[in-house]
Amino acid sequence: MFSCCVSVSLQPSVSLKDVGLSEFGAGQLEELVSRLLPCLGPLEAPSCSSPWRTSHASAKSFFHNKHGSSCQRLLTLILLSPVCPTAGVQSRGFKTLKSSTRRRDPAYQAPSEPESYTPAFMKNLLGREKGTEAQTVDQLMKQKNLPEAQQEAFKTGFTEGFMKSQAYSQRTPESVRRTRLILLVLLGAGLYGLFRSPFLSVRFRATSGLDSAVDPVQVKNVTFDHVKGVDEAKNELQDVVEFLRNPQKFTVLGGKLPKGVLLVGPPGTGKTLLARAVAGEADVPFYYASGSEFDEMFVGVGASRIRNLFKEAKASAPCVIFIDELDSVGGKRIESPMHPYSRQTINQLLAEMDGFKPNEGVIVIGATNFAEALDSALVRPGRFDMQVTVPRPDVKGRTEILNWYLSKIKVDPAVEAGIIARGTVGFTGAELENLVNQAALKAAVDLRERVTMRELEFAKDKILMGPERRSVDIDKKNKEITAYHESGHAIVAYYTKDAMPINKATIMPRGPTLGHVSMLPENDRWSETRAQLLAQMDVSMGGRVAEELIFGDEYITTGASSDFDGATKIAKMMVTRFGMSDKLGVMTYNDLTKQSPETQAAVEQEVRVLLKDSYERARTLLKTYSQEHENLAGALLRHETLDAKEIRLVLEGKVLEH
Repeated sequence: MFSCCVSVSLQPSVSLKDVGLSEFGAGQLEELVSRLLPCLGPLEAPSCSSPWRTSHASAKSFFHNKHGSSCQRLLTLILLSPVCPTAGVQSRGFKTLKSSTRRRDPAYQAPSEPESYTPAFMKNLLGREKGTEAQTVDQLMKQKNLPEAQQEAFKTGFTEGFMKSQAYSQRTPESVRRTRLILLVLLGAGLYGLFRSPFLSVRFRATSGLDSAVDPVQVKNVTFDHVKGVDEAKNELQDVVEFLRNPQKFTVLGGKLPKGVLLVGPPGTGKTLLARAVAGEADVPFYYASGSEFDEMFVGVGASRIRNLFKEAKASAPCVIFIDELDSVGGKRIESPMHPYSRQTINQLLAEMDGFKPNEGVIVIGATNFAEALDSALVRPGRFDMQVTVPRPDVKGRTEILNWYLSKIKVDPAVEAGIIARGTVGFTGAELENLVNQAALKAAVDLRERVTMRELEFAKDKILMGPERRSVDIDKKNKEITAYHESGHAIVAYYTKDAMPINKATIMPRGPTLGHVSMLPENDRWSETRAQLLAQMDVSMGGRVAEELIFGDEYITTGASSDFDGATKIAKMMVTRFGMSDKLGVMTYNDLTKQSPETQAAVEQEVRVLLKDSYERARTLLKTYSQEHENLAGALLRHETLDAKEIRLVLEGKVLEH
């Protein structure tokens, strides 16, 4: 069987002039072609005797199958054989058995097919001559045969092009580095977003903190001797220590170990220190956890951490688990459609403390300063069996705390911790520690070898009223008004029977004030009498009365605004809360807005009467001791700050030595 082949007649080949190669001779053109395309074999002239072509066996490559020769032969045929009127195009028909035999014949080569080309490109490509390349601009112009009129323009253009290429080559590395940096940032952001996705973040959280072992904290060096100022709380916790040391002593009578102890008190009163002291005294493992550690946005993570914590603790029983800031995990449960699984953590805590499974030997100590927010199921007996209040220390406790922290620094023997303790009413243990530290820093700045009362008083005033503002430029007139104002407070306080003793007076600006007189109670006041409240009002009025008596009604200042605030609050509480008004009687008025207009007017009238009487008492007293007032104001202008001893000397008519 035979395969049919059809020959398609093409247009006659174009001349060299048509393709833009008329200036090249045949020999020169063949040389250029051989230079560009190396010869792969002897050139065979095509046969143009018959327009028909026959399919033969396939050659070794697709190019030979299609063109029957190499690229060089094809180009040579196109350029050197313009006389051939036709070219054969291989056309395959149906496949036969005989055709498969013909493909194995290596001697057959199919005729070539002309390819399309661009005459201008071929002209430039083939017109390139061999020779030495130009090394300078002059050689290049000489090769180009440029006229002299165009040489300057050529040099200018060449120079501009070279400089632009240099600038581009310098910018390219910078842009590459900038691009790399941007890609690295985008890659890092993408990886961060990937790891923050719920599918991966849950896994990483689980492996990093959820299922990891919880190690106890060693607290053998912390005992009840390190806890000062909270003796009642220590006594309450002594029973817990006895439970942990000798549980058989109580279980033999049928008693059980307490499940939990709740420490309630303001921040800084020593709740964490007490919990550590319990574990240190009993010499048992101490597991610490913060309530925020169980807070997670993923469902079940907090509950799983609770289970893991109690599992480790039960393996080490007897032991202590301390959960700080318990209100963040044990808050009241509410029904919220936005967070339907928010109760799982506290439910797990409730189950672990008093669930179906026994929890023997593990005592949970919780600490919070917001006990009202705790869930009622958490604070019931059986979970937190004991509730211990850790209050702010009294004057005795503050003295013990100050002595404890002062023993850790170099202190002058003349320092009296009791005086500092009397002037720090309401301070917690943490605030007293900060006071001692501030005093030590002040002594170091002043290049002193030991901390004295001067540095401790400075630290106390800095904490209570802010740092000194020595950079404030106060003119002489304002400084004089401040001196008479503060000395007016001091005179009334000194000569009023039930007023608190004066600690010191100063006209040095601190915080928002231009001066102040500090009072020092002998002991902490758990309750105050009517005479003591009236004395406080009189002392508050002393500053405005002094300005009025010395400078006149037209020159009183706004410096007494805070004094009036304090006096008004005292008078209002006397009328509405303390039952100290003859007109309104022993009745409290917590919310005046809910009272009748007549009652509100009566309360206002009573408050006004108390304030007016206090003002008149201060006025009478300052008129009586006008000379002492003048002497004290002058001493304040000279020395700026006077302590209690110096104030007494001035009021007795003595002259200060310094």
